[in-house]
Amino acid sequence: MTDDNSLAPSRRSLIGWGGAGLALGAAAAGGAVAVARTGDDSAPTAGAAVAFHGTHQAGIATPVQDRLHFAAFDVETEDRAEFVAMLKDWTAAARRMTAGKAVGDGAYGGLAEAPPDDTGEALGLKPSRLTLTIGFGPSLFERFGLAERRPEALVDLPQFAGDNLDRARSGGDLCVQACADDPQVAVHAIRNLARIGFGKVSVRWSQLGFGKTSSTTPEAQTPRNLMGFKDGTRNIAGTETARLKKFVWVGEKDVDANSAWMNGGSYLVARRIRMHIEPWDRTSLQEQEDIFGRDKGEGAPVGKAKERDEPFLKAMLPDAHVRLAHPDSNDGATLLRRGYSFTDGTDGLGRLDAGLFFLAYQRDVRTGFIPVQRNLATDALNEYIQHVGSAVFAVPPGVRDADDWWGRALFSPTTTEG
Repeated sequence: MTDDNSLAPSRRSLIGWGGAGLALGAAAAGGAVAVARTGDDSAPTAGAAVAFHGTHQAGIATPVQDRLHFAAFDVETEDRAEFVAMLKDWTAAARRMTAGKAVGDGAYGGLAEAPPDDTGEALGLKPSRLTLTIGFGPSLFERFGLAERRPEALVDLPQFAGDNLDRARSGGDLCVQACADDPQVAVHAIRNLARIGFGKVSVRWSQLGFGKTSSTTPEAQTPRNLMGFKDGTRNIAGTETARLKKFVWVGEKDVDANSAWMNGGSYLVARRIRMHIEPWDRTSLQEQEDIFGRDKGEGAPVGKAKERDEPFLKAMLPDAHVRLAHPDSNDGATLLRRGYSFTDGTDGLGRLDAGLFFLAYQRDVRTGFIPVQRNLATDALNEYIQHVGSAVFAVPPGVRDADDWWGRALFSPTTTEG
């Protein structure tokens, strides 16, 4: 990364954007995003920076970038002060990396006998709209005297029909979601946070993602998942302040004295969903469209002409995915999705290990993901997918200014740390 915070597009970033077919959108509402712009006021400049400070963390309502590196961590230290110091160090590093700067004193030029402060693989690269979003898992509240501060909405997810969860790819004391338009920028960010946290935290599991499968910019072209269907047509937009307040952001009425630190935050559910690609690719087009409840070309719901036409749910088969997932079938439950496709080689049996890394933000998991996922128990799509990894996190509000740090409101009332 550069030290001058210049926002001119690099050749690498332009190539990366063209190859990925990235759809660009307007900045999210609420002051969470500030990007350099071209003459066209609707599109961010290639390589631009997203503001780190704000009421809410960036990486939620922010226009969705094309690449992801998500990591869940286990806490190794039992020293509360040491963990708080790490959160402060992480915040300082995140503040610099999202601005396109190297961590600390950089990757070179320092004391030759000591490891450099930055690993160096992002030298010369632009910020690429990097966002870093932190979340705290239920198990963290078993440590550091935090039990009373665990929000009621941070529930352990129940077992759902069809789950085949791998414990090695589930859970975590905390997580960091790194999104960027350059995969190397996202990987660099997670690598450096893991390095800074060495001895205090360790990576439990991680996931690389490409090709966003949901958009928070409705004016942009809707992305497609690995099954070839448009996904997230009716997703919450980053500019829909009212819907964000209703469905995504935790408000004063959602918290008590112990959980007030979550005011302005959100709850994240992460699910690794394996797609059975080979049988899907041998399924007829008509059956594929019946399963989703949309046509594969335009993305229009059954009986409609355009993708964004209001769906008539009763025209779809009773087990169609769109019908079962729609808010009207779930007492209005609505999620903000930021999913990504993944492919991780093969499963050892000659089949692709590929699918969707599902990320959903909501105001309350109990009225968001849980009822929707339960309603999907009879989804026809279940024949071709399986949930193999799962985690839930409380995502605190944004870092307000240069004196603030990740998790400060959670830890400050019972610590003298500044």
